[in-house]
Amino acid sequence: MKINIVYATILGTSQMVAEELDDALSDKYEIDVQDILQISPAELSGDAFYVFISSTTGHGDMPDSAYDFVAAINETKANLSKINFAIFGLGDQGYADTFNMGSEKLADLLKGAGAKQIGERGLFDASTLDMPEDIAIPWLKDILAEMSELAEVG
Repeated sequence: MKINIVYATILGTSQMVAEELDDALSDKYEIDVQDILQISPAELSGDAFYVFISSTTGHGDMPDSAYDFVAAINETKANLSKINFAIFGLGDQGYADTFNMGSEKLADLLKGAGAKQIGERGLFDASTLDMPEDIAIPWLKDILAEMSELAEVG
């Protein structure tokens, strides 16, 4: 299975998580890691599973790096109905009113364009002593295991 990991970052944590996921899973899957700045919705293809990683900034917003991607979906009315994705959010519970809203908004945007979310949104809380990859790696492994089981049943 081909997995495209797309990160939207402010300070680099989403990129670090993407690279840790690549390291943890590349022995079993073909993985491509991309900055959301470098892709357009038209480049998303149904032959890959997408994992989006987004931090939250400002008042519950996606990082500025996602601006062009979001604008392209909205302006072109992109049809992403062939896209399956999972999403992992980075946030800080210290900002409870906007905790992980960046990833929530990105997921809603993708689903609004027809993409299908697989699994629950993964959430990281920076106010804990956990490392984000310690949450993200088991989260994604669980989703991939569920997908594999469904494929075998189907």
